[in-house]
Amino acid sequence: MSVGASLSVTDQRRATRHPVDYPVIAEHHDNGDMDLHVANISAHGFMIDKAPDLGRGERVIIRFPVIGRIEAYVIWISGERAGFQFERIIRLEDFVAVVEALQPNPRLRRDR
Repeated sequence: MSVGASLSVTDQRRATRHPVDYPVIAEHHDNGDMDLHVANISAHGFMIDKAPDLGRGERVIIRFPVIGRIEAYVIWISGERAGFQFERIIRLEDFVAVVEALQPNPRLRRDR
């Protein structure tokens, strides 16, 4: 029997990803606080590099500017990178504000 979330993911790989440099402490149910580095963010989730030992389906709670605490599930792992899907939908205006807070350099922001 498998442990973790049973995830049904639609093809969201085409979502625009915004590069960011955001070190954060995430909460993990079993491992406690974990240092993560968010490398990019989209309206559906985010990617970290230098991923700790996580498995597909594991959950973390992370805090972003504007939206606050949000739960996310590990969707994929490749080498030291891992992709997470948010557990809830983020309103467009809130997402735009998050991107502006995390990526203050307008040249690095992607067009919306």
